[in-house]
This record gives sequence, structure tokens and C-alpha cells, in this order.
Amino acid sequence: CHYIFSLNTSDQVSFISSLPWFIFPALSCEFASVDVSDVLGTNRLNITKTVRKFSIDRNLVPTGSEFHPGPIPIVSKHGDDVEEVVDGSVPLSSRNFDSYSHQYPVLVVNFYAPWCYWSNRLKPSWEKTATIIRERYDPEMDGRILLGKVDCTEEADLCRRHHIQGYPSIRVFRKGSDVKENQGHHDHESYYGERDTESLVAAMETYVANIPKEAHVLALEDKSNKTVDPAKRPAPVTGGCRIEGFVRVKRVPGSVVISARSGSHSFDPSQINVSHYVTQFSFGKKLSPRMFYEFVRLTPYLRGYHDRLAGQSYMVKHGEVNANVTIEHYLQIVKTELVTLRSSKELKVLEEYEYTAHSSLVHSFYVPVVKFHFEPSPMQVLVTEVPRSFSHFITNVCAIIGGVFTVAGILDSIFHNTLRMVKKVELGKNI
Repeated sequence: CHYIFSLNTSDQVSFISSLPWFIFPALSCEFASVDVSDVLGTNRLNITKTVRKFSIDRNLVPTGSEFHPGPIPIVSKHGDDVEEVVDGSVPLSSRNFDSYSHQYPVLVVNFYAPWCYWSNRLKPSWEKTATIIRERYDPEMDGRILLGKVDCTEEADLCRRHHIQGYPSIRVFRKGSDVKENQGHHDHESYYGERDTESLVAAMETYVANIPKEAHVLALEDKSNKTVDPAKRPAPVTGGCRIEGFVRVKRVPGSVVISARSGSHSFDPSQINVSHYVTQFSFGKKLSPRMFYEFVRLTPYLRGYHDRLAGQSYMVKHGEVNANVTIEHYLQIVKTELVTLRSSKELKVLEEYEYTAHSSLVHSFYVPVVKFHFEPSPMQVLVTEVPRSFSHFITNVCAIIGGVFTVAGILDSIFHNTLRMVKKVELGKNI
């Protein structure tokens, strides 16, 4: 093989994986985002068209179907301007949460953090909405719905139990649907709609629309309705996520970033853990089994270099010392082109992208992320299979035969001379 230099920035490298890319045991699918950028100015955030996400349990097993296929809606109306905020929602804690969730057919909870900008913007409209709903559906006389709130800085275990990673997170708990058959996971909804009082009140009205006025009667859900309200989606049943799919990037230096992202939520960096397992990470189109065999046959020394990260794990322990850890992977990509002779008249060209990988853990004050920095090399490996002529084959055969006769003659001469010397020694002794 020989090397040639080529780098065409107009070409594109397909970053493809038909198997799971990454498994994140502690990053929720609710906010997990795949972003791509490069030196030419490309900047794509939260790619969803070719990327799929599945919630996983502590054993890394998927807990259901694909998590919400679309991006989180952008909140345009957020909060009301209220000078004095009167508490209308009920403060909840680990001690009373279960009792309230089993007492009311619908319990809507605002999981917030006092330091969060978005939580503080939501607070006036949330408390005003809670007051209006309390007046319309008195908890003692009606008892169909109740609005509560949880301070995640005070109730960290409770928020962790419900997989809260961004603030504020509004969860809808329905009585009788808080436990599923598969390992008792919670099965609730998240509210992603507008956060002004009018929108919140309208949403609360829809939650109690099908519930009879008598208190403590469960709402009947229409399982046949498969449409998804953009303001209301299933809440994550677990705190982990499996991400799979592919993206397309230009063949120039760039990066793929996986992180917790939202335009209307805040994140506590100390609570975001980007530990992950890599099951497959490769560049270029996936080869068919036959083409892969040809590639291994012609370049056995490159076997395994096309997916150096496969099977690797990068774990970060939660704690004061190891908090806020960003994991970075540096990838150097080399294109390998193979020209194989499939028959006497047909040539087949195979393309494969090999890469080397170096990883590091970096402490940061910002929200932890996983970065894959990739840089295509200007060097390209070209492997060509050259056919041999019949005369070359005859020459080689004759050379082999001549070599065999030559070696045989040498051995015969050595053996004959040895016997003569032995006989001379024996005759000398007899005389």
C-alpha cells in the first residue's frame, strides 16, 4: 500500500451507527441533547431527526418505547409580573408526598430550586394558578386536583426519586397510575407548555375534565388516543438514557457534544453525571458482511481501528471531589480506501474510516458534558490489489522447484561427504 494526501472540505463523512451509540446510566432522556459543530460554522443543537433515545433502568435495560421523538417546546410566555406572591400551592416533602399523591386523583407538582432563574420566573404564575384552582376545586369539597411544590435543595432524595434533573420540572401524578407492572417504575406526564397563569389554568382544567365531581374517583384514560400534546409528554420513568442513531458532519475538524440542554430549565452541575458506555462509534457507511470480510482480508493490521471506542466505559463517581466532570474524547480520523479485484474485469472500491482515540476527564464549573472532538487527517491510505500474470506464476513455480532441487543437492552432498569421512575413520582404526 502507499499513502496519498487529500482533503476535500466539500465531501461529507457519515457518522453512522445502527446499534446504540452510548448508554448513560445517570443522564435522563428528558434533557439529553446531541449537538454538532465544526470549524466552518456549522452549529446544530438537539438533533432529533436521526437520533433516538430510550429510557433505561439501573441494569441498563430499556424500560419502554422510544422517549419523546421531538425536541422540548420553547416556552415563549413565562410567568406573570406580580408584586406580592401569595402561596397557593402545598409544600411537599418525602414525609407527605405519597399521602397527597394517593389522596387526590390529580396532583400537579412543581419541582424547583430557589437559585434557579426559570423557577423564580415561574413562581408568581404557579402560586396564582394554585390559588385559582383551589377556589374552583376546593380540596375538601371537591378534591379532584391539587397543586403542590417541592424544593429540590431541601428534598434532594425526593427529586432524585422522580428523576428531576432540570428546574423547574412540572409533573402530573394521577392517582392509580403511579406504579407500573414492570419493576414499579413511575409512569407520569411532564408539562412543557407555556408558564403564564392563563395557560397553566387552562392545562389544569383539561386534567380534571374527565374526572367526576365526586372526590377520589379516578379519571378514565383513553388508551386509543395516540396523539401527543406538545405541552404534555410522558415523564422519564428512569434516570438513565440510551442514545442511538447517526448524524452527518463535514469532513473538517469539529465536535459532537452530548449534554443536558433546555431553553427554559436550569441544571445543577453537581447533579449531572455524564458517565457512559460506548457500544459503537464509527465513521462512514456501515459495511456489509461481505465487504467487511474483504476489508479484513486486505488490511488485517487495521482490524479494530475503525471503532476504537467500542466496548469502552467512562465512569464518574458522584461526590464532592468528582463533581462537575466533563469527559472529552479526541479522535484522529484517517480514510482508508481499498481497491479489490472482484473478477478479471471488475474492480470494487471500499471506503473505511479508521481513527485513534485519546480520552480525558476535566473538572469544570459548568454543566458536565461529553465531547467527541474529531479531526480528519490529510493523509489517506490507499490499498490496491494487483493481479499477477500467468508468466509470473510460472516463474515463481520454477524458482520454487529450482530452490528445492538446490537445497536437496546441498543436503545430499553433506550426507555423502559425512559417510565418506566415517568410512575413512573406520578403515584407519582397523589398520
